[in-house]
Parts: sequence; structure tokens; C-alpha cells
Amino acid sequence: MAKGFKIAVLVSGGGTNLQSIIDNIKEGNLNCTIDMVISDRQGAYAIKRAKENNIRAYVLDRKEYGKELSYKILKLLEGKVDLIVLAGWLSILEGDILKSFKDRIINIHPSLLPSFGGCGMFGIKVHEEVIRYGVKFSGCTVHIVDSGTDTGPIICQKIVSVYEKDNAKTLQERVLKEEHKALSEVIELFIDSKISIKGREVRINK
Repeated sequence: MAKGFKIAVLVSGGGTNLQSIIDNIKEGNLNCTIDMVISDRQGAYAIKRAKENNIRAYVLDRKEYGKELSYKILKLLEGKVDLIVLAGWLSILEGDILKSFKDRIINIHPSLLPSFGGCGMFGIKVHEEVIRYGVKFSGCTVHIVDSGTDTGPIICQKIVSVYEKDNAKTLQERVLKEEHKALSEVIELFIDSKISIKGREVRINK
């Protein structure tokens, strides 16, 4: 295991995935520390979760920083963390942060990419589209963040069935449980240096 492995978690909302990571660290399932939590929205409940667990928390409001947001985040994180985890983060990262943290920024998306991804596809909207389209399986995807939107190399996917009785809310609840599992599994792979990336190919080393 990597000694002193540190992560930063970027969030825009309630932070249930953040809480899952916090719980897994407390339970000894993840050998890392959350160095800081950053939100792009004032009033995000995830900030309260961070403070309750004595984790440094910052709000960089995207309305205030605009195109400077990615630069401000880079200045906060550069040289301080090993991995950036986007856990319900709705802003687009661009510019130098993608170079400085190449292949070290991951995102969780609530569908089986490349289906139901891209601009405007987040939160409950994803599950509404899944139900509307009538697919039989959905799930979540953890992927590397690149310059596109939900387009980076795929590391892990979890699958759930979509039932006839499902609505967007019930499907969201089941997918969220898989998101919690997938994120922690992928973080552990990074801690153990078991991931190698070449182009779009992600290999899990034994």
C-alpha cells in the first residue's frame, strides 16, 4: 500500500458518495486520508459532512470564479494530493489541472457510459432518461477525467437491472448503492498502484 496516500474530493451537492468514502476510511477499508473537500456551490451539504469529520473544506463558487475555477482548484491541490475524486461534481475541469493530474482525476457517473452521458446529464436527469428510453440495464461508471464530458477511459462499471415498476427515484437509489461500492474499489486500486492506462485501455494489475 502507498504510504500516506491523500485524496481530494470535489462535490457540488449533498455528498452521499463523500460520506461513503469517509465511512470506508473510518472502517479501515481504505488506507488513505481525505486531505480536503472542495465544493463549487455555496450551501452544499457535503461541506457540512466534511467539517463534521474534521476535513478541510473550501467553497469556490463557480458563479464567482467562472473560467478561473480550474486554476484555483489546481493551486489548492498541486503537490498536496495523489488523487482527485469527483463525487457529484457538476463543473467542468479544464486547462493545466488536467495536465498536472493526468490520469489521477476520477469521476463517478450514474449510468453505463457511453450511454446517457455528456452535457446536461447528471443527477436525477440521467435516471429519467434511462426510464424514458426503456433500457433493461443501467448502473454507474468510474472513469478517468479528460478534456471531454464523461468521455475519459473507463475503469469500473456496476450494473443494475431496470424493472417495469421502476421510476427515476427508485432507480437512482439502487444505482447510488453501486456508486458507493465502485468509488471505493477504484480508490483502493489507485492506493495499491494497480491501475495502468494506455490510451483508452485501463488495465488492472494483479
